[in-house]
Order: sequence, then structure tokens, then C-alpha cells
Amino acid sequence: MPAQDLRSPRRAGLATLVVAALLTALLAACSGTRGAPPPDSSGAPPTFTRYVALGDSYTAAPLVPELEPATGCFRSTRNYPALLVDLVTIDTSVDRSCSGADTPDLTRAQTTVAGRVPPQLAAVSPDTDLVTLGIGGNDFGVFATLIGVCTDLRRQDPTGSPCRHAMDDDGHDRLLTSLGRTQVRVTAAIRRIQRTAPEATIVVVGYPQIVPAQGTCPELLPLADGDYAYAHSVNHTLTLALHQAAAMTDSVYADVWSASEGHDICSQDPWINGQFTDFSLAQAYHPFAVEQAEVAELISRALGS
Repeated sequence: MPAQDLRSPRRAGLATLVVAALLTALLAACSGTRGAPPPDSSGAPPTFTRYVALGDSYTAAPLVPELEPATGCFRSTRNYPALLVDLVTIDTSVDRSCSGADTPDLTRAQTTVAGRVPPQLAAVSPDTDLVTLGIGGNDFGVFATLIGVCTDLRRQDPTGSPCRHAMDDDGHDRLLTSLGRTQVRVTAAIRRIQRTAPEATIVVVGYPQIVPAQGTCPELLPLADGDYAYAHSVNHTLTLALHQAAAMTDSVYADVWSASEGHDICSQDPWINGQFTDFSLAQAYHPFAVEQAEVAELISRALGS
């Protein structure tokens, strides 16, 4: 995930969006089933004709066995879209998730190591009746900054907060402010899906807890001591932005943040790999198989299965 240019934001309005995300997400329906189709009168769970999975590497799950190599998207054949098909009655499924994708890649071709892949939204058709969407972490270089720039800054001040200070722009945090723009992008993407597939149930899939709120583990996540809390707040604000996008569009929200409590990189039972890629388990800073299985179960429950 290459770092991207963090341009100066339109501060006041975007900061308001982030605050609105924090407040509205708490006031919105928090059951994780907003917009889910109710079971029929017989009590049977819903069935779906055509399912399309959209998202970035937290959906693709790179290096979770086994790898599907053809597209260069590093999709696992056992990522949560693949596992969901075993939990929910689905006739046809299409997985267009791709490592490195940001929200604009939903509507433009994305370049991978194997060439170019079509816009992800091209897979959504009028007869699509289930869509999962897990995206936003790569927008404006947020993840790339946390795992690239911020980890490098540890050398300058191992016990301080060099990343938080570096992201300060005249009293405004560049990463946190950019998440307001991410919320706008994701909301627009959902509305586009709704126009194309008006009968589709859309599940917005949040991100897990990657960074602990307290404690450090520099051998796995080499942030400066004071930057763990900062990175945790960025991680959390991203999930709130996605929650808000789901609430604004009456979509289902899969609350991976809450489900992953106690399973951050530094925990005794992590769902996310640390800084070292394990080619038999997961790419660095990406989900293990257990996280993908838990997300599939979470989505299944949200859909009433």
C-alpha cells in the first residue's frame, strides 16, 4: 500500500463531518442489522440470487490460504466472501475485492502486479441482491501512513508521539480530518450501488481493532510508545465513518470493531498479523484466517441466517 499525498484538507467542514460521524453512529441503530431483509413468514432465513463482494485487502485477505493469483489482487479462496457462501443461501457469488483498492477503484480500473482489473462496481448488476462493501482504509493514504510513515518515525522519538506531531497541521490532524472525506466517498459509492441494484441488501463491513488502546508491542507493531493511542483513534474513527455511511444509506453495518475487541495485533489472540509477512498465514498488517471466519459469521447473523 504505497503512501499517498496528504493534501491540505478543507478543515472546518471536514472536521464537522468526522464529529457528525461520531455522534450519529452512536445514535443510529447499533444492532448491526439496519436494513437487513426480514425472514419470511415461515421464519426461514433470507436467500440471495446474486452476491457481489467489493473491497480492499481486508476483504481480499492476502496470503490467507489459498491464494487466487490470476488477477494480482491477492484474494484468498477462504476470505470472508468465500466463507459467507457456506453460511448463507446464495445462488451465484462474485468477488471483486482487491488488495490496495481505495474507494475510487470502485469506479475506475485498478493496476495490480498482474495488469489492470476492471472497476469493482462493474460487477454489480440490476439483479444483484446482496453486496458487501469493505473499503476506505487506503483512501488518502491512511493505512499506508500508519504502517509506513508512523513506524519509521519511531526512530526519532521511541517513547514519544512523533507520528501524531507529524500529522498535526496547524491544530488539525490530517489523518483524522481525511476520514470525513472517506465517509463522503463511501456514502456516494453505496448510493451508486443502490441506483444500479435497487433491490440489493448492502452490508458495509467495518474494520477490526488493529492497534490496542493501551499497551505496546514494538516487536510486532513498531510505533513509538505514545503513538499507539493515536493510531488506535485513527483506526476507530475510520470504523465510525463507515458506520455513519451505512446509517445514512439505510444499509446493514457489520460491526467488526466490536467483534474484534481483545484481538488486536498486540493481544494474546490476534486476528491481525504484525509487521512480518508469513507466506503460509497472512501478509504483514493483514487479517489471519480466524478474522475472516469471524467476519463471515458476523455478516451471516446480520442477514438473519
